[in-house]
Amino acid sequence: MIETIASVDLMLSEAMKIKKNHLAPDILTGKEKRLCLVSGIYGDELQGQYICYEVIRRIKKDFSFLTGIVDIYPDLNPLALEAGTREIPGSELDMNELFPGVRGGAASEYVARCVVDDIRGKKDEKKADFCLDIHGSDLYLHEIPQIRMDAENVDGLMPYAGSLNTDMVWIHPSRQVKSGSLCYELNRRGVLCCITESSYAFHIDQAYCQQIVEGIFALMKKMGIWQGECIHPKRPIVARDDQIAYLNSETSGIFIPHAAVHDEVYPGEKIGEIVSVITGSVEQVIISPVRGMISAMRQYPVIEVGSLLCRIVEKQGE
Repeated sequence: MIETIASVDLMLSEAMKIKKNHLAPDILTGKEKRLCLVSGIYGDELQGQYICYEVIRRIKKDFSFLTGIVDIYPDLNPLALEAGTREIPGSELDMNELFPGVRGGAASEYVARCVVDDIRGKKDEKKADFCLDIHGSDLYLHEIPQIRMDAENVDGLMPYAGSLNTDMVWIHPSRQVKSGSLCYELNRRGVLCCITESSYAFHIDQAYCQQIVEGIFALMKKMGIWQGECIHPKRPIVARDDQIAYLNSETSGIFIPHAAVHDEVYPGEKIGEIVSVITGSVEQVIISPVRGMISAMRQYPVIEVGSLLCRIVEKQGE
């Protein structure tokens, strides 16, 4: 059932509506678990659009296996999605800094509050047991499928995160999980929430998306929401910041990679080089300082001094 959780009047008699697809068994006992999937906070991150579609399609296809509640909010920032921007068009605000929002505030603040209230559950409505905030990466970095969470909520989140079939769980205080974000606000209000990130902006990687979809159904099975078949999710690498090597540029130019995400690299191995187009020379050779797996690689080739080129998850115990 498609429901409108927020509606804001725009110019020319138009309205911006934030909708969810509420999927639940025909007969409810009141003891069902509730999972929420949200996406579209940034208009250039498209992975979540495909993931939400595929989860809905598969549930509808085998609806008799659904034994819990799944609420899917595919597009929290529709104006940004239409414009292909990270910020809210017009105000140029980052929506993921506006939570929990306020019902009497500006349009984006009102929408943020409606989303939080709906996921948390108003009055006698059931609070979500878990929420997954689905992101892609930005224009600059290609990311492997991963979960990100704040260190404060590791114990509660890890049983969920470990079932989502990602390559890595990164305990990392990124802005997507810090104060002002949907993830932070839901955790603060008693709804366990983490984010998934993969691929890069303006792109849908169907293989990555399917990997995460399989993880969502595995988690649904674990929560008692789904009785159909599912995969046994892969065991992710669990990493903290002190296990991540950051490789940054010392010059400007064009980045030519010699490795890719998921590659295992060794100390001294060449990962790429930065070249000067005007002189035809190599300005910097990028060398791995550690043994580990590449979890992120520069996607956008134009480089300035200090640009992040690569992240490597260091292999432990070697």
